[in-house]
Amino acid sequence: MACANKLGVLARNISSSAVLNQLVKPPVQVFGIEGRYACALFSAASKTKALDAVEKDLTSFQSQFKQDPKLRDFILNPTIKRSLKAAALKDVAAKVKFNPATGFLLETLAENGRLNRLDNVINAYKLIMSANRGEVVCEVITAKPLEGAQRKELEAQLKKFVGSNESIHLTAKVDPLIIGGMIVSIGDRYVDMSVASKIKKYTDLISTAV
Repeated sequence: MACANKLGVLARNISSSAVLNQLVKPPVQVFGIEGRYACALFSAASKTKALDAVEKDLTSFQSQFKQDPKLRDFILNPTIKRSLKAAALKDVAAKVKFNPATGFLLETLAENGRLNRLDNVINAYKLIMSANRGEVVCEVITAKPLEGAQRKELEAQLKKFVGSNESIHLTAKVDPLIIGGMIVSIGDRYVDMSVASKIKKYTDLISTAV
């Protein structure tokens, strides 16, 4: 209940109108703690017409987080007091001129001891924004990086599975453990065409037969 109250505060404190206190429903469901923070942020940013600005802020901060070991260590260090982290992030947000909604999210995560979930919160917000733009999020995992021509051909084929008014937002990842083939997630559909999956299937069949 306390977490839900804090999320409500996240949405209400950024909205200047008392009439708009009710959360704006996101275009796609995102579950878990990360999803609740992302949904509250989406609601708050919607009310101030700052959806794109917040996404830009978060993308920039996420990139900096991954590239700067000092920033990453500061955020993830459990021995640093929450209040110090909140104050520091508030200062940083002000200096780089982040949207107020972005700054308030960072402060709230720090105060609640949830900064270790920051990367997932950002990804959840990006997912909501993709759906808001009419994009269908698709993730493809291959054993080796896709070449330019392969990626274009794959996007063309995946486009056939979405509506005419929708577009594909493709994320390609590499996992050598799948050996070959690919694993495709598109919307709520999941298809495992990896060599590793086939090997496991046949191994299980042999084990059952024995």
